Amino acid sequence: MTDTLIQGRTGPWEIVLGLEVHAQVASRAKLFSGAAVGFGAGPNAQVSTVDAGFPGMLPVLNRFCVEQAVKTGLGLNAQIHRTSRFDRKNYFYPDLPQGYQISQLYHPIVGEGALEVERDDGSTFTVGIERLHLEQDAGKSIHDMDPHSTYVDLNRSGTALMEIVSRPDMRSAEDAAAYVRTLRTLLRALGTCDGDMEKGNLRADVNVSVRRPGEGLGTRCEIKNVNSFRFIMQAIEYEARRQVEILEDGGKITQETRLFDPGRGETRSMRSKEEAHDYRYFPDPDLLPLVLEEAWIEEIRASLPELPAARRRRFAEQYGLTAYDAGVLTAEDERAAYFERAAGGRNAKLVANWTVNDLLGRLSAEDRGIAESPIPPETLGELVGLIEEGTISSKIAKTVFEKLWAGEGSAREVVEREGLVQVSDTGALEAAVDKLIAANPDKAEAVKSKPQAIGWFVGQVMKETGGKANPAVVNALLRARLGID
Repeated sequence: MTDTLIQGRTGPWEIVLGLEVHAQVASRAKLFSGAAVGFGAGPNAQVSTVDAGFPGMLPVLNRFCVEQAVKTGLGLNAQIHRTSRFDRKNYFYPDLPQGYQISQLYHPIVGEGALEVERDDGSTFTVGIERLHLEQDAGKSIHDMDPHSTYVDLNRSGTALMEIVSRPDMRSAEDAAAYVRTLRTLLRALGTCDGDMEKGNLRADVNVSVRRPGEGLGTRCEIKNVNSFRFIMQAIEYEARRQVEILEDGGKITQETRLFDPGRGETRSMRSKEEAHDYRYFPDPDLLPLVLEEAWIEEIRASLPELPAARRRRFAEQYGLTAYDAGVLTAEDERAAYFERAAGGRNAKLVANWTVNDLLGRLSAEDRGIAESPIPPETLGELVGLIEEGTISSKIAKTVFEKLWAGEGSAREVVEREGLVQVSDTGALEAAVDKLIAANPDKAEAVKSKPQAIGWFVGQVMKETGGKANPAVVNALLRARLGID
């Protein structure tokens, strides 16, 4: 674990972080009704009488949502509770039509687990999972349509959420963001949540406290509904600094719920939060305890795909990739599948370089995903094959890549049509090398005492041949002519 210490006026402070991640279950229907789930529908277009809290309506548990929660719990190496229970969390708000939220406070479906988190540099650390429970989402209050009225859209009301609660095991903003990023990758690989933070399908409540290194836990503040990795880091850094300044001025931290303002880059108080909530939890009388059969759990376990952490290790071992490249390529299922198709029978490290640096870099610049790549994986693999066999140089390959991006045929077709075949014939290159040495006797003599200067000669021959000369052949000819071992 990487600890980030804040240097205050009176000495160092340690940040302690725990996150509650709300992940929308990937399901076509809501948790307790058959109403559709989807982004972009008109206001109140996806609302059943159950979601709207009409009197006399009874919730019916969506079996698929339960399966998705169990699958996520198994992916987190967590305990799956054979018996769980739904409770009513009572509070009143315009977008909560029932006057309560159905959740699982005392008996969640998933218990303790652990998630191996990967940092950007390829190092890993483990975050403990306290619990995962199912609950229904509330609707949405809209305050900016009328200066005197609040409008309510209940499309999200009743949508199934998994609340994944971590232990306070993180010590830096970067590690907290890495945790959410790793969790999102896992959820996507499992197919239990699409992880689209822009649509609110994955959001985090961040619990922040500070303490002197080695001391007990401090008073925490909760930052609600943070929906991007960048905002998570900004919110933590601001809030931790705010708490340190209060404590160093002799004040005390008030436990409260806060909101992060991205525009100002700061948190602000939303409401005080005491330890004892007055939510009057009690078992939902309309829902029986949820009892899972062992055989069903094992059936779900057997259906699990290769998980990201295991796939990352396999990529590193099977293909000889760096931890960074393996992490990038396994961050998404489609990305991993693309690479494996491109790498079939090729130099995997070279394919990884072209995928990570050239392809993904270009896709990112154009705000496109791997599924939108104009270059199929087999075509990228063919391009790497041409480099391997010496048909083209890496420099020429850049030109070919641009042609492929424009959809101008296969790699081999582009090379043959454009006359880009690399020149490896020693007879054709010897004349260029001899001419260059004769024109630059001083530099040729200097290379004998400073062999690394041969790069200038290689560059000049490459320039003379329009980049088509084989650099290895040119280098060998120059060394022979100049008498360099």
